[in-house]
Amino acid sequence: MADKREQEVQDAPRGTTRELPIEVRRARRSAAHASQTYAAFLKHLCERGGMSPAVAERAAVSVLCAVEQRISSGETRDLEAQLPRKLSELLHRCERHEAAMPGGFGREALLEHVGADLSLHPDAVAPVVRAVLNAVRDQITEGEAEDVMDQLPEDLKELWRRPS
Repeated sequence: MADKREQEVQDAPRGTTRELPIEVRRARRSAAHASQTYAAFLKHLCERGGMSPAVAERAAVSVLCAVEQRISSGETRDLEAQLPRKLSELLHRCERHEAAMPGGFGREALLEHVGADLSLHPDAVAPVVRAVLNAVRDQITEGEAEDVMDQLPEDLKELWRRPS
């Protein structure tokens, strides 16, 4: 049903919004809002991490996919509910990391994995991970940030915490 509405949104001529069914207008507004929210998140991440939008998107997916493997599925759903919808959609398709990360991994394994995933020099990985995690924290409530942190091992909590 959603796919049909999305197709109607794409097929509908521009400038005739009053003539469109309410469902199509709502779908357009929702899609526009999702795009704007995601663009704002990427812009914020680019500013925090000094990276291009393409690198920021890859970094966000790589880091969040890895972090989500350290928290419960319920907490993952809670976290994603507060993230921009387009980012959550990318994370749902991030199956390639599931087999790549060892169970119970810590900071070093996460940094190594993200560095390899993004082809980064080892010295450049931690600042990218911190930028992503800080940008994510800026998107979610403090309560959700604490819920995520409670499920991380101590060495990953250090990356998750806001800088002093």
